[in-house]
Parts: sequence; C-alpha cells; structure tokens
Amino acid sequence: MIRVGVNGYGTIGKRVADAVEAQPDMEIIGVAKTQPNFEAHTAVKRGYPMYAAIPERAPLFAEAGIEVAGEVDELVAEADIIVDCTPSGIGEQNRELYETHHTPAIFQGGESADVADVSFNARSNFDAARDADYVRVVSCNTTGLSRIIAPLEEEYGVEKVRATLVRRGGDPGQNSRGPINDILPNPIKVPSHHGPDVKTIFPDLEIDTLGLKVPATLMHVHALNVTLGSDVTGAHVRQLLEQEDRVYVIPEGLGIDGAGKLKDLALDAGRPRGDLWENCVWGESIGVNGRDLYLFQAIHQESDVIPENVDAIRAMFDLKDQKDSMALTDRQLGVGISGDPSGFSEQARAEFADD
Repeated sequence: MIRVGVNGYGTIGKRVADAVEAQPDMEIIGVAKTQPNFEAHTAVKRGYPMYAAIPERAPLFAEAGIEVAGEVDELVAEADIIVDCTPSGIGEQNRELYETHHTPAIFQGGESADVADVSFNARSNFDAARDADYVRVVSCNTTGLSRIIAPLEEEYGVEKVRATLVRRGGDPGQNSRGPINDILPNPIKVPSHHGPDVKTIFPDLEIDTLGLKVPATLMHVHALNVTLGSDVTGAHVRQLLEQEDRVYVIPEGLGIDGAGKLKDLALDAGRPRGDLWENCVWGESIGVNGRDLYLFQAIHQESDVIPENVDAIRAMFDLKDQKDSMALTDRQLGVGISGDPSGFSEQARAEFADD
C-alpha cells in the first residue's frame, strides 16, 4: 500500500486525494493546506488528516475548529510520495523540501518542465516515469492533446498538429480571473506554450498552437487539424477514438452543442463535482480531407489530469504496466461515458441500480 500525501488541497488537490483514496493499492495519509477555508473543513469530513502548509498559520486551524496533525514537513517525511497540487510556481519551491526528506514527488502542469525528471501522460509515455523520483503531470490542455495524438500516431502516424485552444478565463472559484467581457489572444505570440509542452511528451512532434481566453469557467475547447501519415476516413478515426476509454465521442442526436450541456450530462450522470475526466470529442465534427483530420474537443480543466496523477504513482513505483494501471484507475473512478443518453458508465449504472 503506497502512502500518499497531498500538498495543496484546492481544485486539483481535493480531486487527487479522492481519486487516490478510491484505489486499492494506495491511501491518503494526509493533506496540507495554507488556510482553514471550506476545503479544509471538507478534507476533515472526508477523514483526511490535516497538516499546516505554513507552520505559523497552524493556530488559525485550531481557531476554526480543525485539528492539525502536524506541519507539512512531517507529512513529507511520513509519505512514500507527495502529490504537489500547490499553485503554479510553488511546487518548484517545494522541491527542496521533498529532496531533504528523500521523498518522491509528482508536480502539476503549471510548473516548468525542468522541475521534474520527466513530463507524464499515462496514455502516451507511461514507462518514462518508471523509477523516476520527480514526475510532472502535464497540464489539462496538454493532457487532452496527448490523449488524441497518441492513438493517431500509433495507428496512422502524425506529420503535423495545428491546434487552436479556446481557454476558459478561470475555474469557477477563481473570481479574480478574467477576462470579464473580452476575447484575448493569449498569448499573442505564436506558438502558445501548449505546443512546446506537448513536445515534452512527443519530442519529435511538429505542432503549432494558438491560444485564446474567453469569459467562461466551464471548460476549454480545442479546434484540431492533424495531418496524418496516411489517408483515412472520418469513420475509421471515429472508431479509433471510441476505443479510447479516456475519450468520449459525443453521439449526434443528444443535443449536446456546448460545454454547458456537457457539464449537465456529468451532473445528471452523478459524477462527483460534475467532473469530466475524459476528452469530449464532438462526433459530428470529425472530418477528413485527404490526410487532414479536423475535430472539436472539450477539456474539463478541473478534472482531466486526475486519472493521470494516479497512474503516475503506479508508474513511479513500478506497480503495474500501462494498460493494467489505466484500467484499474478508470474502473475505480468510473471513467468512461457510454453512448447511452444517461451518460452513465457501465460501472456507474450498476452502482446506481444497487442503490
């Protein structure tokens, strides 16, 4: 049983903690927070021991009625591995702490690639993380792009990827983010940072990316044009993507014409926090002209990297191979949306029937 500590219990950290706790071969031994906000109370209610990320703030937790199990360095010392889910840039500062205690760590995609030994996507380069001490799970957008590129590369070969990313201004709780009423090229320069980040997974890939920010909080949307290595049909590509457990090809006729309805689907399906761990590809958008493939996909920025963090732990400890790890992660979380209009995976439908 791998003993996992989570440093940073916010948007990603709370989801990682729940995902780890759902696995049969790992457990959460504690989470660290900087302040006793509502998420800290939620962690305690879920039974996660609370550690003070900033020692001098420990008394604030007691004042809020939250018992503190210790300071963050104690959590790091006790854990077999730390999943760092702190805000961008903080993880890099925390690495020294992890090194001091000889504790392996997983960082998130907001950190620069050089914070870790390897950048990781379970579908694309699982084995690269075996026996690594420090691994970076790539960002939500890079995760989404990698999940599409990997099967296309394996099946047809990929000559070039061109992606336009329409990105949410912030997560639902990030009320300081923007824009409020604007559409921003972000960054204005080409390529955006997403293409170089994808190349940390596919070093030889030719990829150009452009980014936009819009006043929305729900999801990102990608418009992809992929030049493949051989002529294909749209039907064959669709069949290929439908075989990927972490890709949901949205059937025509469901009336899902945007991110809002995708979130409704997730909520109606009983997904925790309305999460969509899968890439959501509009089936009717899949089109091929010669060797050029076109499609639209939506990426839920709060949750698509969560299965990847679980798989990264198994890869680092060499617990399972890629296929078995991903299958176990997906089964325990309930990843996989069927073509059924209810949106339930087979496991979720069975559990719903049992209730």
